[in-house]
Order: sequence, then C-alpha cells, then structure tokens
Amino acid sequence: MDNLIAVSAAILYVLAIATIIPGLVQQTGIRAKTVLISALLALFFHAWSLSDLIFSSYGQNLSILNVASLISFIVSLVMSVAMLKTRIWFLLPVVYSFSAINLCAATFLPSSYMTHFENDPKLLIHISLALFSYSTLTIAALYALQLAWLDNKLKAKKAFAINPNVPPLLLIERQLFKIILIGNLLLTATLVTGFSFVHDMIAQGKAHKGVLSFIAWVIYSVLLWGHYQRGWRGKKVTWFAVAGATILTLAYFGSRFVREIILN
Repeated sequence: MDNLIAVSAAILYVLAIATIIPGLVQQTGIRAKTVLISALLALFFHAWSLSDLIFSSYGQNLSILNVASLISFIVSLVMSVAMLKTRIWFLLPVVYSFSAINLCAATFLPSSYMTHFENDPKLLIHISLALFSYSTLTIAALYALQLAWLDNKLKAKKAFAINPNVPPLLLIERQLFKIILIGNLLLTATLVTGFSFVHDMIAQGKAHKGVLSFIAWVIYSVLLWGHYQRGWRGKKVTWFAVAGATILTLAYFGSRFVREIILN
C-alpha cells in the first residue's frame, strides 16, 4: 500500500511536468489548471506517504532519505502555491522531478534514524526551523540559477528569453532577495535555537553542522548587504546563493550521507 501511494505521487508529479514542458519548448500557453490539480494531488499522496515513512509507534524516523523527501515536499508545496501568482514554470519541472525521485528513494530504499520529539519539544522547534530555512534557501538557489540563465539568454538575444511563460528578469531578482532575506532570518533562528536547545551542538560528529551553518549564514548576510548597500547583481549573486545552499547541504546531509548510505 505504501509503495502504491508513493508511485501514485510520482506519476502525478510526472503528469504535471509533462503538462509544463511542451508550453516552455513551444512558447505556447500552459494549462495551469491541469498542472495545479496534478500537483495538489501529488502533494496529497506525497504527504500521506511521508506520514507513513516518518511516524511510527517507535518514534519518528528521520533518515536522510526521509528528510530529503520532506524537504522536497516543502519546496514543491511552496512553489505550487507560488504558481498561482508568479510564472515559475521553468523551475517547476526541476522541483517536481526531485520530489518524485526523493519520495521513491525513501520508499524503496528504506533506512532508519529514530528520534523521539515527544521527549524533547525544543528539539522539534530547532529541527522544524532548520527544515524550513534549508527549504527556503534551496528555493533561493533555484531562483538564482534561473536569474543567471535568463540573463544569459537576454544578453545572447535568444528568443526563449521572451517566452510568455518566463517571468521578467527584474521580478525574479526582487523575489530572489525577498526569499533570501526570509531564509536567512529562519537560518538565524535555527542557529540560535541550536545553540540554546541542543546541548551537544558542539559535540564530536555534530560540530561541523554548526560551523558550516554559520558560514552559510555569513555568506547570505554578506550577499544581502552587498545587494542592498552595493547594488550587487548578476553572476556574483548566483555564486553566493549557490555557495550558501551547497554549504548548508554539506552541513545537514554530509556526515549522515556517509553513515547511512555509504557505510550502511
């Protein structure tokens, strides 16, 4: 039953992707209602599958694959809601593809990393903030890559840059820095709650998470300062946004990937 739910979600994600791509390639209208319905159904089955994967009578299974699938769900949910107001068609196939892949991986390659939030609600607050900050800054990295790609197309005078399904360059830039600002505030709260609530935050095997997360926070803070005070734009913004997201990925998943996937 669990496998069927995950497969159903993956198929619905693929259906949404298949509805978007022809409009992007042919520069024609995209059936937004079909995409939205497919995405919402996929998210429903995704959430159902995640609840079965994570919650059990023994506690909460936050294995690396389950966490990756949960982050993919959050990103897909936010982007699907954003679809109602913004032309983000170029990003949605990437987001939905990762959701389908991560959910199938979590379902068919099960692993275990049990926690007990009922015994430590403060830890739940910290982990929730970490998940939302990482998800938000991942979206920012996607926006930065889209911004760089569109800027390159405009400079090369490519026809695709005026595709009616692609949002204006300046709009993407404004949205990008709003997302980075929100993500950095969430990351700030993550760091504060980590050092306040997690007693072994600097213990062996966990210290790198705090250090790398702080480095990412510095990168995003410098990027925001550079944009609003120095007018930074273009490739520099993309490099900073992608570098921050990469360092956060290493912080959140680096050691656990080695332990759970390579050494398991």
